[in-house]
Amino acid sequence: MATVIIPTPLRKFTNSATRITILATTISEAIRELTESFPDLKKHLIDSDGEIAAFINIFVDNEDIRYLDVGKTELKDSTVISIVPAIAGG
Repeated sequence: MATVIIPTPLRKFTNSATRITILATTISEAIRELTESFPDLKKHLIDSDGEIAAFINIFVDNEDIRYLDVGKTELKDSTVISIVPAIAGG
């Protein structure tokens, strides 16, 4: 089972969970499972087209999924998924 690390700004939508273990074989499946378990996360991770939002960076074992196979990036039982929301400021 892969482990998803939940960033501090999103923990209020996961009952303060810092890590969540999921059964998924791809990033898309992982995000779908995560948003089904925690519906309030959906608007923070998924865009209106049902894709991973452009302002969200997702890493699989320290590799940005944009340089892998995006939503089709395969997961292993030992995979650690990090979600990094964009931070605005000046």
